[in-house]
Amino acid sequence: MPEEIDDGALRAVLDWLDGGAPPERAVLRAAVKESLTAVAGAAPGRSVEVRVPPLGAVQCIAGPRHGRGNPPNVVETDPRTWLSLVTGRLTWEQALQSGTLHASGSRSSEIACLLPLS
Repeated sequence: MPEEIDDGALRAVLDWLDGGAPPERAVLRAAVKESLTAVAGAAPGRSVEVRVPPLGAVQCIAGPRHGRGNPPNVVETDPRTWLSLVTGRLTWEQALQSGTLHASGSRSSEIACLLPLS
């Protein structure tokens, strides 16, 4: 059963993104996994892999499916940057410029149009 984030946990994550104390690891993991699931649900497919190590990864965006080895289209970032992107506290361009977001492949930037999550 996937973990779900309740209102108190959501407040803890949002407070952390705004400079407060870090949430419990289980809360952070649930927030990352839930948001990754939402992105994959909004753009089903296997053309782009979104990685938020060590907490989760999904494949999304319709198109050619990736098989073995390193996928050609990868988005990778840390949990704080990812959650800042999905909540609208940070833009795709800001994250790329700061170096906290790495996007490779011709289709990786398609994730940007899904953010922030509504």
